[in-house]
Amino acid sequence: MRVAAIDCGTNSIRLLIADVQGENFREVFRDMEIVRLGQGVDQTGQFHPDAITRTLTAVDKFAAEIARRGVEKIRFCATSATRDATNRELFINGVKERLGVAPEVISGEEEAALSFAGATKDLPDSLAPFLVIDIGGGSTEFVIGTRAVEKAKSVNIGCVRMSERHFKNDPASRKEIESARKDIQAAIAEAASVVAIKSAKSLIAVAGTATTVAAAALELPEYDRYAIHLSRISADNVHKVSEMFLRMSRAERAALGYMHPGRVDVIGAGSLVLSEIVKAVGASEFIACESDILDGIAFSLGQ
Repeated sequence: MRVAAIDCGTNSIRLLIADVQGENFREVFRDMEIVRLGQGVDQTGQFHPDAITRTLTAVDKFAAEIARRGVEKIRFCATSATRDATNRELFINGVKERLGVAPEVISGEEEAALSFAGATKDLPDSLAPFLVIDIGGGSTEFVIGTRAVEKAKSVNIGCVRMSERHFKNDPASRKEIESARKDIQAAIAEAASVVAIKSAKSLIAVAGTATTVAAAALELPEYDRYAIHLSRISADNVHKVSEMFLRMSRAERAALGYMHPGRVDVIGAGSLVLSEIVKAVGASEFIACESDILDGIAFSLGQ
């Protein structure tokens, strides 16, 4: 069956079209747009009109692709920013008009389960139990399990939320970085009260922050998802890359060949979240994974 999975987060909206039948999975098409739907939501509790316009423009583009490729089933999942926005109906109705399906505003726990399913599909049992972390724009999910989720917790530390809340200067000042670090550490402690983060055999990190840190650590001249997928990045390299991003100016970050333009403003905060998680877990490395919630959503349609 040909399915379309759409993941709409705080920073990006992504589309995956795949042929899925039970455990068989064949990717047909993948696309991403950085739309910053969560612009200002942390402060105002509402979607900004410009953010809704940008996101619905991307949905129009995805709708054309879905129609062209003969998709039979669509699932659209919206996460942190949509959970937080009091005027979410404006966005939900706009999507319905364009795709004929309503976005599901999924809980942090369901988001975690879908991320876990996508992230672990290519990993052998010998690496289990897995701790999967998904650093998004508004929230970060911590999920532990072997083949199924045992415990999961979503906390409100994402790259957009931390940037908007703490970083007013560019590059961020030491004081701003320390303020963000304290916020991040408190949220990790909250997650660790539910999820035994130190008990996993392997730390798996998904989504754009983690894969961009991996691209930097691997010194890639440009973004290459095949080189990044399942690469092992040492804890030392994570901390070095995070320090590098936090020291750089906006122009220096934008000039990096592997840096997506939509991540330039938020990668410093995102890499700090990843660095603090690696420290808290006590991991010697993390495995960067290009399969994530999007693959989990596509899988769910073929079951």
